[in-house]
Amino acid sequence: MKIILSLLISFFLFISCGSNAETTKNEIETSAENYDYVIAFGSCNRQDEAQPLWNAILQEKPDLFLWGGDNIYADTDDMDELEADYQIQKKQPDYQKLIKTTPILGTWDDHDYGKNDAGRNWEYKEESQQLFLDFFNVAEDDPRREREGVYHAENFREAGKTIKVIVLDTRYFRSELQKSKEKGKRYEPDYSGTILGTKQWEWLESELKNSTADYNVILSSIQILSAEHGFETWGNFPSEVEKLEKLLQTSKAKNVILLSGDRHISEFSEKNIEELDYPLVDFTSSGMTHSYSNFSGEPNQYRIGEVVSDLSYGLLKFDFNTGEVMMQMRGVGNKLQQEYLVKYKD
Repeated sequence: MKIILSLLISFFLFISCGSNAETTKNEIETSAENYDYVIAFGSCNRQDEAQPLWNAILQEKPDLFLWGGDNIYADTDDMDELEADYQIQKKQPDYQKLIKTTPILGTWDDHDYGKNDAGRNWEYKEESQQLFLDFFNVAEDDPRREREGVYHAENFREAGKTIKVIVLDTRYFRSELQKSKEKGKRYEPDYSGTILGTKQWEWLESELKNSTADYNVILSSIQILSAEHGFETWGNFPSEVEKLEKLLQTSKAKNVILLSGDRHISEFSEKNIEELDYPLVDFTSSGMTHSYSNFSGEPNQYRIGEVVSDLSYGLLKFDFNTGEVMMQMRGVGNKLQQEYLVKYKD
């Protein structure tokens, strides 16, 4: 098993440090813990700002890194400029160290898609997709080069277990957002719109129904469970949320974990869904170079623990013997900000 130096949990399954709390070496004992597979992920990363989290991520020696969207900030219809911004990020020295040691997958969000809050009507989405795939070194003969949208699935095997990573595209097919008239909210629910579009929904259904993986990790650039804040979320399209939950029930895919970004805050959301023998967790990790530092609160009926509004990246640490997944938010200096332990069935 893979030996990781980590923070020891005493008799608590959950430690909440909050966004401003201080954790010292004397407060939490350290020991060696065994993990079979480690996934790191993050989002909201400006290519032209300091990037202090790569060394912390490298310290954890992840088996896989997932970009959760807004991997760069371009916001441009000039594709030469978009390509140049990707190159800045790709050549970042500490990120280069990660590229050389760790497989990397990811999705996009609006700022690397090319336009703030943009969806299916973005006129440069086809050109932007090819530059996105270039950033990930996707081969020219890969099916993703011909497919509309950047969605993708891949299996990772370790110690006799399989983790399936399903990367969703919440931009290419998404309906236009409905502006809200309510003060403090940007958007309101649209019960007729779509996030994934017909083709991607058919693909996702097939991927889940045919999955034989022990764990299925679904990466969405925007939050799925948290829906009350009025910004971008799956909750702006309630029928899409219902459709996903029903698919998780009928597909029988094992142990689904949701990952999301976008918000410049990090939090755990959890929902108990009928016919699922595990809690459905949406682990939001954002942002890597800038965060919602003046965050003062917002509703989320599914929140577990506290909101972290410092720079943050996320970790999933799998223990295949026990079925436990330790979910951690970590910050600058690899400081543990918050963690949540979830037990899954074999």
